Parts: sequence; C-alpha cells; structure tokens
Amino acid sequence: MSYKIKLDLFEGPLDLLLYLVKKDHLNIYDIPIAQVTEQYLRYLELMRLLDLNIAGEFLVMAAALMEIKSKMLLPAEESTEDQPQEDPRSELVKRLLEYENFKKVAEELKKREAEQSQVFTRPKQESLPENIGKQEVYFEASLFDLINAFSKAMEEVPREVFYEVIKDEFTVEEKVHEILHLLLVRQSVYLSELFSLTKNKVEIVVNFLAILELIRMKEIVAMQKGLFQEIEILRNKENIIPYERRNKTGLAEG
Repeated sequence: MSYKIKLDLFEGPLDLLLYLVKKDHLNIYDIPIAQVTEQYLRYLELMRLLDLNIAGEFLVMAAALMEIKSKMLLPAEESTEDQPQEDPRSELVKRLLEYENFKKVAEELKKREAEQSQVFTRPKQESLPENIGKQEVYFEASLFDLINAFSKAMEEVPREVFYEVIKDEFTVEEKVHEILHLLLVRQSVYLSELFSLTKNKVEIVVNFLAILELIRMKEIVAMQKGLFQEIEILRNKENIIPYERRNKTGLAEG
C-alpha cells in the first residue's frame, strides 16, 4: 500500500508525551520511563505503518527517551558527597511542564478569541431559542486520539501476516466517498463503528487514511465529549460542498 498523506494537524513529540502521560493517568513528576518509551515507540511504528510524514524531532525525542531509559537502568554512581544524584528524567519533566503551561495559555487565548468573535447585541429575551445553552459540549480529537482508536481496532482484529505488497481490495478514494455518503444519511458516526464494519486489518488502515484525508480536506471533524472518550465523526458544517463537484485531484499526493 503506497499512499502517503501530508497533514497539517501533526502535533509535536511533546504533545505525544503529554498525551501518553494523561491517557494512563501517570504522575508527570515520576514518569515510568520504560512504559512511556515503549508506548512512544509504538506510536511511531503506527505512524510508519500509515506512511505519515514523521518529523525528525519525533526521532530525536525517541533517542532521548532511550538514553534516559538506559541511564535509569544503570546502578547509581557512588559519591563521596551527600548530594543526591540528579534524576535523568528531570530535564524532560521540566520541558513537559513548561510545554503544558504554554499549551494551557494558548488554549485560553484561543477560547477568549472564539468568545469575542461571538459577541453581539443581546436580543430581546423572548426572541431567544428555547434550546439555547442546552447543547452538548464537544472537544476536537487530537491526532493521537485518532491513532489510539486505530491501534485498538487493529488489536481487536485476529492476528494475520501483514504484507507490504497486497491486493488492492480497497482504496482511500473509495473509502472517502463511502464515509461522505454515510454522513449524508446520518448526522454522525462513531469511529469504532466504522472500524467494526471492516473485514481485515488492510481495510482498517485504508479507512483510517480516508478519515485523515477528509480531516485534511476539512470535510469532516473528529469530536469527543471528553478526554479519551469515544470519537465521533461529523461533517464540517463550514465546508459542506457537494463532494462530487470537487476536483478529484484534491486528494493528497501519493
């Protein structure tokens, strides 16, 4: 399967590390480095499987994690002084905390900008819709949320030999059409439901690439009702144009 997809929604390696820490409710001040390193490398392997463009900074972080892991395995050096040795994880923890604070500030500014854009003259009370304020709150799923769902789907399918050269039973373009057609009939669909309808791992991969392609094209959005909850796929209301009228060359270059 040779289908490379170029995404603008890639987060960086610190985003992935924060995601792994929060997903498993780990103590950021006492990171189990062996566990996190294993999961981090697994996510990189999934990215390679999907032919996603992995930036060099992801590989640099992988090397840094392996170095920290090796230092943690070494016996502590004897010291003539009573000073405690520095934890090999300290610099990583510092970077993660700084980055987490930066993200919180950025998200708060983005939230204020969104709120400000919605400011308008208050209408008369009787003209307000009855259901205002009763809408469910959703959060946009990150790339790592999507990869996590993909990983679970792959694990649930019976094990089979996975070849690079396979019969093209499914194509990304066909799956793009199928998903868009489904969302014409239904308002939304759960990602787990899409995966459950697949026949094998190959179809899961193609389905997932089609979802990433549709997100890149801003045709759909992936939403969650809360952190790490089930992902729901919906049409992007800001970009609903009949797909058939679009230039078919709009798919990512392969």
